[in-house]
Amino acid sequence: MTRPLSPPPTVPRFPALLLALFLALLLDGLLLLARPMPVAAAMDYAKQVLIGADFHGADLRGVTFNLTNLRDADLSGADLRGASLFGAKLQDADLSGSDLRDATLDSAVFEGTDLRNARLDDAFAFNTKFRGVLIDGADFTNVPLRGDALTSLCAAASGTNPVSGRLTRDTLNCS
Repeated sequence: MTRPLSPPPTVPRFPALLLALFLALLLDGLLLLARPMPVAAAMDYAKQVLIGADFHGADLRGVTFNLTNLRDADLSGADLRGASLFGAKLQDADLSGSDLRDATLDSAVFEGTDLRNARLDDAFAFNTKFRGVLIDGADFTNVPLRGDALTSLCAAASGTNPVSGRLTRDTLNCS
């Protein structure tokens, strides 16, 4: 007499489902790490009143300050590479030691502004107003300036930029 075949032993389904869920979450986490991180959008402070604002040492690369009032603002040591300050009012602002390379400064107003030891290489500043600015050690390499602005800047130019090692007078092509 033969015995009827008994069904194979069953494996509890709960641990198998738990293992599958764990592996799915682990794979999803690994895929999340492999994705490129989104680039943060640059801040837009256009047309704002930021009188006396403190941006000391801030990373402001690519930030827009178009037509913004930054009177008495502290932007010393700030990284403003590629920032746009078109038509910004920067009277009595402190931009000493700031990095303004490739920034747009066209039609901005610099009156009593501290630009000592600032880097302005390749910035666009053709219609910018410079009155009573401090520019000791500032680097104006490849900055297009109007004749009247160049004359007043050359009259005040002195010093050497501590980062680029260039003489302020030489970067302005003063005679």
